[in-house]
Amino acid sequence: MKTLLAALVATTALAAPALAEDSITEFRIGILGGENAQDRMNNNECLRKYTEETLGVPAKLFAPADYNGVIQGLLGGTIDMAILGASGYAKTYLSDPEAVEPVLVKVNTDGSYGYYSIGFARKDSGITSIEDMKGKTFGFGDPNSTSGYLIPSIEIPAEFGVTMNSGDYFGEVKFTGGHEQTIVAVYNGDIDAGVTWADGLGEWEDGYNSGALRKAVDAGLVDMNDMVQIWKSKPIPEGPLVMRKALPAEVKAKMTALIDTLDEKDQECFYGVASGEAKSFDPITHDAYLSIIEARKLKSN
Repeated sequence: MKTLLAALVATTALAAPALAEDSITEFRIGILGGENAQDRMNNNECLRKYTEETLGVPAKLFAPADYNGVIQGLLGGTIDMAILGASGYAKTYLSDPEAVEPVLVKVNTDGSYGYYSIGFARKDSGITSIEDMKGKTFGFGDPNSTSGYLIPSIEIPAEFGVTMNSGDYFGEVKFTGGHEQTIVAVYNGDIDAGVTWADGLGEWEDGYNSGALRKAVDAGLVDMNDMVQIWKSKPIPEGPLVMRKALPAEVKAKMTALIDTLDEKDQECFYGVASGEAKSFDPITHDAYLSIIEARKLKSN
C-alpha cells in the first residue's frame, strides 16, 4: 500500500507542473465591450507595444463583440489577459475555477476600488427617477456586465418592488449590446433610460472621472448636460485584471509589474487602459469577489 501511495504521489507531482506552460510564442490581450472595437483597440495599443517590449514576443489585442467573447477566450486559452468586470470574473470562475487568477485592480483617485451602476435618462424627457419609468423602455447593456445588468437587475426590483420583465412595470426591457450602445441609445431617444458604469467621483458634466460615461464624453458621443442621473447602485467592487493560471510564472510576474507601474511609466496610456482618471493598479485576490460570485449563482438559479 505504501509503495502504491508513493507512486501516486510521485505521479501527481510530475503531472501538476505539466498544467503550466514552459514558454509562450505570443501574448494575447482581451478587451471587454463597452465602446466600439476600434476605440478599444486604439486605447490599448500602447499596452500592446509595452507588452512586446516586456516579454520579447508578439502581442495581440482582441476586442470581441460582447463580454462573453473575452470570457470564452480566457476559458479556452486563446486570450491570456483581460480586465474583466466583477460579474464576468464570476462567470469565468464558476465555469472553471482553474482558468484564471485575479492579479490587479484599478484604484480610483480617492483610493477606493469600487464603482457604481448608474441609471440615466435624457434631461428633456422629464424622467428623474425609476418611478417615472413606468410603461417606458429600459436598457441593459450586456448579460455578463456587472453594472450593465447583474447588479441593477437585483437591486432595482428589491428597491422598488418591480420586476425587470417587459410589460410588467417597464413597458419594455431590452439589451442594447454594451455600455456605449446604451448611452447612445438613451442620448438619441431610442430608449427612455438605461444603466452603465461610472466611478461616481468628479463631475457629472465630465461623465465623472472614469467609466463608460467618461469614455463617451471623451469620444464626443454625448453632452452630459443633456443627461440626468435617475438611479445609483450600492458600491460594486471594480473588476480584476486576470491572467490565465497556466501561463509561465515569469510571464505573469513581468506583466503584473508592467500594469502595476503603468501609471508611472505612461500616464496617457494608463488613462486609456483605466477608462479615465484613476490612481493606479493595485494587487487584488479572489476573496474580493465572493459576494459577486454568490449574486451570479443566484441569477442562474
